[in-house]
Amino acid sequence: MKYKLIYVYDALCGWCYGFSPNIQAFVAAHAEELEVEVLSGGMITGDRIGPIGEVAGYIKWAYKEVEQKMGVTFGQAFLENVLEEGSAVFTSVPAAIAMCVFKSKFPEHQLEYATRIQKGIYYEGIAPKDHNAYTKMAAESGWQGGDFLELMEKTDYKTQAMKEFDWAKEAGISGFPTLILQKEETLYAIARGAVSLDYLEQSYERIKQL
Repeated sequence: MKYKLIYVYDALCGWCYGFSPNIQAFVAAHAEELEVEVLSGGMITGDRIGPIGEVAGYIKWAYKEVEQKMGVTFGQAFLENVLEEGSAVFTSVPAAIAMCVFKSKFPEHQLEYATRIQKGIYYEGIAPKDHNAYTKMAAESGWQGGDFLELMEKTDYKTQAMKEFDWAKEAGISGFPTLILQKEETLYAIARGAVSLDYLEQSYERIKQL
């Protein structure tokens, strides 16, 4: 039986970055029975958009907890050039639009692209508003042709990104990452938060038996 796995994440969610190795390993282990959809949750939108310096105090201790618990590393390019410098505008919108563009052509690689975006932001230190960076990372993840940047400017993809934000809100999802398994017409929450791979496996097997 084929199941649909809905991964609700946000490109600017540090815990989602930490969770990336676990979700990738889980999907790889069940590739034949899972159809994966990545949805952007819209963590930093509206009046929350602003310079990272406004929330730097929180991030400076929170990233260490993510590193300790999840075994990932935040890059010096992010810590020094973005976090310490403080002027980069933090917004979830451009990355969500880039995801919608990418999914339109390569839905089978959307998880790969989502995790690539997070590596770009939290390890390589790209600015969240840098459309050129999303274009380059799309090419690395399989996008062919030079139209990606142009498509990011189209209203259709921004509208689609906003619909994903609305879906997450209407579903009552306020924390990321959140993993949902669709079994026939029913949705089950597999995980809320950056859980271990063992937890994912146990939750998945439990839901399959329902």
